[in-house]
Amino acid sequence: MSEPAPSWPPEEETPNVISPFENAPAAAPPVAPRSGNWMLGGMIAAFLVVALFLGGFFAYQYLNDPYRTLETFPVGKYYENHRSLAGSKFKGQLTVQANLGWRAGQGKLMVFSTAEDPRPLAVLVSPEDAAIAFQKGQTYLAEIDVREGGLIHAQRFQKE
Repeated sequence: MSEPAPSWPPEEETPNVISPFENAPAAAPPVAPRSGNWMLGGMIAAFLVVALFLGGFFAYQYLNDPYRTLETFPVGKYYENHRSLAGSKFKGQLTVQANLGWRAGQGKLMVFSTAEDPRPLAVLVSPEDAAIAFQKGQTYLAEIDVREGGLIHAQRFQKE
C-alpha cells in the first residue's frame, strides 16, 4: 500500500503569517478632555439660561401691560377738535396739577398735564379710582377716553 498523502504540511514547513500592523507604532493612550472645554460649555449654558430668563421677563412685562394696544392721547388733536376723538380709548401719561372736587358715585374732577403738551386737561377720574390720593406733581399712566361734550374720562391708573 502506498502511504497516504499528508493533508497538512508539517509545522516546520508552514510559512509564518505576518500581521500588517506588526511594525505600526502603538496606539496613543486616550486623552482626557480638557477642562477648558468643560468651562466653555458651562459658560455657554449659563449665558443661555440668563438670556432665556431676561427674554421671559421682558415678554411677561410686555404681555401684562394693559396699555400696550392703546395709542398715546393726542392732546393737540383734542384741543383742535375733541369730537374727532369721541369714543376712542387712549393711554396717557398724566401729571397731577390740581384737584377740582369729588362727588360720590361720579368720581373726582382733576386737572392733569402730559409730558408731550403742558396745556391743562380737565379729567374725570372714575369712581373706582377716586380713592387714590393724588398729589401735585405725581405722574400716572391711565386709560383715557373722550366722551360726550368733550369730557375726558380716565380709569385704571398706575403710578409711574
